[in-house]
Amino acid sequence: MKQPAKILIVDDDQDILVAGKLLLKRHYSQVDICNRPEQLPTLLADCEFDLILLDMNFGPGESSGEQGFYWLSQILKLRPDSIVILITAHGGIDIAVEAIKQGATDFIAKPWHNEKVLATISTALELHKSRQETKSLRAANQALVQASTASAQHIIGNSSAMQQVHELVNRAAPTDANVLILGENGTGKELIAKELHLKSARAQQVFLSVDLGAITETLFESELFGHKKGAFTGAQQDRVGKIKAADGGTLFLDEIGNLPLHLQAKLLTVLAQRKVTPVGANQEEAFDVRIIAATNVDKHALLDEEKFRQDLLFRLNTVEITLPPLRERKEDIAAIAQHYVDIYGKKYQKSPLTLADNAVEALTHYHWPGNVRALRHAVERAVIMTDNQALSADDFQLKNTDVSVSAPASSSQVQPTITAPENDSGELNLEIIEKQTISRALKQHKYNISHAAKALGLTRAALYRRMEKHGL
Repeated sequence: MKQPAKILIVDDDQDILVAGKLLLKRHYSQVDICNRPEQLPTLLADCEFDLILLDMNFGPGESSGEQGFYWLSQILKLRPDSIVILITAHGGIDIAVEAIKQGATDFIAKPWHNEKVLATISTALELHKSRQETKSLRAANQALVQASTASAQHIIGNSSAMQQVHELVNRAAPTDANVLILGENGTGKELIAKELHLKSARAQQVFLSVDLGAITETLFESELFGHKKGAFTGAQQDRVGKIKAADGGTLFLDEIGNLPLHLQAKLLTVLAQRKVTPVGANQEEAFDVRIIAATNVDKHALLDEEKFRQDLLFRLNTVEITLPPLRERKEDIAAIAQHYVDIYGKKYQKSPLTLADNAVEALTHYHWPGNVRALRHAVERAVIMTDNQALSADDFQLKNTDVSVSAPASSSQVQPTITAPENDSGELNLEIIEKQTISRALKQHKYNISHAAKALGLTRAALYRRMEKHGL
């Protein structure tokens, strides 16, 4: 069966052209010949050859090889990635070495042996294939980097609390220091991680995010370190782990506080040695990755040696950034809300929308247990449901607005309400029971979303939706 390859033979000896074409067309899909090197620019413009066999000398009495070197340089100017094998009847080690130096892939001497020619061409085509695959992977990776950069969101807010965060980001970003980001769910920890990446020297490399809270213990090593084919049941092919996949770039380890102690030890070893061994492999692989970690676990809990290894904490928090909850930067709420109003207004093809004064008042004094994530979903729901140009407080249906609002009630202000206490005795209303159950799970797991979702048999996304539904 012929291999799919386009080969060009350039020689002034017609016998060589005929013999070469007869030999190669039995093995490759396309073999073209050319007896005048002056035709090369036109041929290369019309076709992208996988391999070119180029004679070193053209014309009677020529033996210096200068013509071959000249046309080699012209080919590489027109097609820098070309695979060129030089042919000459006046072979010598010096000419061969010089040919390789000037960009040739290999060298064949006349008279040739068919087996030698076929082996040389086969090896050169494998090199060409490898180069093309590498080029495609680089292009794909660059496209992914550009796409993620173009779609990256930025933290909105000029409150004093956020100004301190921005200052830390600007100081830490240009360095390769590991960063630990602390903050409640929905405060924007991943956005800060991306901001650190985009302002670093690794900005043109990959940014990879891993939710450690969503990885089972049995798959932890495979996901992060990779595995070899046959390493365990179901490992049908080699897999690159997240750490090696992020090589040269930034790896964001979200929910690091949920990692069990025995897995913390494995992660610490890899980060300390800067080498990773895929499951089922014997050879270590070095990596160059900047680590940014995040957790919603309270700092005091992280300092508990029975819950978190202090040597791992020491390695992760070279720089520590704490994101304030939304209720502690209320002056940013109106700007964030309007930002999402604009986004979802365009997404759902609404006329330009604004926030009414009573909506701003209600949003500002709401407790926001889900922080910016909850605000974003509340805005999206309001944009979908409204028929007005200005979103009012009623469009947001906030149930537990902070009763500390001191402004007097009026027709333009939302009336704060206090939710009724939970009542488990004989309650049959499914909505109330669902709210009570979710509230109990959250409290029991200290508002760790991953653990609470697992206890409830829900995904994290499903739990977030129900929390917003019930104003939790």
